[in-house]
Amino acid sequence: MASGESASQTWRTWNKECADAGIFCLFGLSASTHDLQQSILPQCIGTLDDESLSAVETSWISLSNSPKPDAESAHIQRAWDKLVAERYEGMVWSHSTADIDRARLLAASSPHSGDWLAAPAITSVGLRLSDEEIRIAVAHRLGCKACEPHTCGCGKAVDARGLHGLACRRSAPRQQRHSHLNDIIWRAMKLAQTPAVKEPVCLTLQDGKRPDGTTILPWSRGKPLAWDVIVRDTYADAHVTNSAREAGSAATHAAANKNTKYNQLFNTHVFFPVAIETGGTWHHQVVELVQEFGRRTTSITGDVRESTFLFQQLSVALQRGNAVSFQNTFITS
Repeated sequence: MASGESASQTWRTWNKECADAGIFCLFGLSASTHDLQQSILPQCIGTLDDESLSAVETSWISLSNSPKPDAESAHIQRAWDKLVAERYEGMVWSHSTADIDRARLLAASSPHSGDWLAAPAITSVGLRLSDEEIRIAVAHRLGCKACEPHTCGCGKAVDARGLHGLACRRSAPRQQRHSHLNDIIWRAMKLAQTPAVKEPVCLTLQDGKRPDGTTILPWSRGKPLAWDVIVRDTYADAHVTNSAREAGSAATHAAANKNTKYNQLFNTHVFFPVAIETGGTWHHQVVELVQEFGRRTTSITGDVRESTFLFQQLSVALQRGNAVSFQNTFITS
């Protein structure tokens, strides 16, 4: 059994055992309502031992392999959940010995990598993923089988995980994914009432390249903002070893390259590399930029969830782009 499949099986087993035992709600609820129960129940009943609680406690100990939380935290559900989760997290990591699995787990546990999971399925704002897009995203996140092994149109072999398409150089959808993410950034600028243009001609570098966009008005320190989007594959051969050691290493490397490439702009612009990985890891400068978008938009709309909405939009767009890139490996002509 592959490492990713073993890890997924471990989580499935844990979820089944927890559901059967009814652990997640019984302990915290029992402890937090104990005094209320005693005040309501007749004394002859209130002094009786709850045999069902004892049985569930035995099941919980077998799952957590830990002593019970102390009396001060026994009423907190998270105190019970955390010990079980930590044990199974360790079991998942112990099954994940390959670089690709460790890279996947680090990416999945990084901030905002799972924002697409919490996005409301609203078609009008681009937050609805199709059933197939969700299947692919979940398979990649859990390390499950996503397809039958086959040969990509570029001639390279694609294994059952189907990750090759995320970085295939002959994959046209990679550019579509880039454009979609850039459009979301540009629209966020407009929502924050900061006019911006995409691919400004006036900022063309000596090599003929230019950033993906710039604001027309000052953004910070009297300077306009310039940004450039780049998506790196967490699982590409060139990145997977480092990705297995540190979450976001591919995005960090990409951001450093962008900062070097556009260092000529630093005197006149505030530059942000929008570096994201296919595994969902975000470079810290992207997080800072999205949070700043949120603050500025909130001051206009009054909705404190603006940053959350933008994180979700970008996260959904990334997963949609990943799915299209994955499906492109089945095109042979």
